[in-house]
Amino acid sequence: MNKALSVTTRALDLAREVLSIEAAAVRALTQRIDETFLHALNIILSCEGRVIVSGMGKSGHIARKIASTLSSTGTPAYFVHPAEASHGDLGMITSEDVFIALSYSGESQELLTIVPVIKRQGARLISLTGNPQSSLAQASDAHLDAAVDKEACPMGLAPTASTTAALALGDALAVALLDAKGFGEEDFARSHPGGNLGRRLLTHVRDIMHTGAGVPFVRDEALLSEALLEISRKRLGMTAIVDDAQRVLGIYTDGDLRRTLEKRLDFTTTPVNTVMSRNPRTIGPDNLAAEAVQLMEQHKISQMLVVDAGNKLIGALNMHDLLRAKVI
Repeated sequence: MNKALSVTTRALDLAREVLSIEAAAVRALTQRIDETFLHALNIILSCEGRVIVSGMGKSGHIARKIASTLSSTGTPAYFVHPAEASHGDLGMITSEDVFIALSYSGESQELLTIVPVIKRQGARLISLTGNPQSSLAQASDAHLDAAVDKEACPMGLAPTASTTAALALGDALAVALLDAKGFGEEDFARSHPGGNLGRRLLTHVRDIMHTGAGVPFVRDEALLSEALLEISRKRLGMTAIVDDAQRVLGIYTDGDLRRTLEKRLDFTTTPVNTVMSRNPRTIGPDNLAAEAVQLMEQHKISQMLVVDAGNKLIGALNMHDLLRAKVI
């Protein structure tokens, strides 16, 4: 048998087995979500301070991820290394805080060293272990059981299924807290202003629209030639047509120009108000830029006028502005 083929086949079989074992470990957790989980949830919901998450080794890496997930979903949290905690970092923990300790064995010496101090300070203790009878579990106000039948490592040594289970349990806790607090998309966006969701939910029309001298418009008595010059100067592919009070009467776009050319009209004598599109789609400055995208796509247009409550022209934008703002 070709050796390379044999190695490849074994690797695929092993990879599938690892995924199967870890998936089974996570599925088994669903049978253990009970009143104990709700007790831990209520401890965190009643917390008036911060949530501190801690763990050694691989559990420490999972603890960091759980702290990050909690913070981004409306529960302020941070990671503290248990070894560093016993050398001064415990000063960051107050009686108003909740301490979440991760240790699969529940016997991590670094955590057990600081548990008495945490309890003495009055902070609540939640543990996440694979042994409900462990020292850490017994000392906790609430214990979350993350035990697994076996590790995915063939030797049963490297933390694999156990860390996956702990991570999944942490995610379950974070999402349950998110829902209990009514944490929504806009709250998430405020925690992620640099992401796509943040741009989509926090960018308003006023943030990207053209204003002042950058807004193309002509009066309703203007000739078509004047409208074309305005379109050329402002480079937005359109111009608004307004009355003396700056109220929007219509719009003249590149598409309207193509239709005008087909009619062979005289640009120097034709009033723009006879060929403009009346009652154009408009949007307010306080609308989300994402709403402008939705309207443009729905009505198959690439420009929009921005008006105030009295339909007065105050701005303009096109699809390129939305692309530059990375709203789409």
